[in-house]
Amino acid sequence: MTDQEYHQLIDDLFIHIEEQVDDCEVDLDYESASGILEIIFPDKSKIIFNKQAPLHQLWMATKFNGHHFELRDGSWIDNRTEQEFWTFFNKASSLQAGCEIQWKPL
Repeated sequence: MTDQEYHQLIDDLFIHIEEQVDDCEVDLDYESASGILEIIFPDKSKIIFNKQAPLHQLWMATKFNGHHFELRDGSWIDNRTEQEFWTFFNKASSLQAGCEIQWKPL
């Protein structure tokens, strides 16, 4: 994957998540700047996504821990737990919100 392809994939992913935050029934908010996307939960906790361009990774920090995702066969996979991004993001968001949140994959 080229650097340009990586940046386009992450930018598209961030926009897709932002659109879902706007439509979410849970009172979420987001802030985005310079390769970082923060999802803000009602209790003011956050899930923070960070571009890691040199590694072509997407880093996610939750209230509980951090994860590094890399693209494998078209899916973002946590390089430590082997969990797929959307599955992990659903679980982490639901746990942090205290209610079920279902994100739709890109």
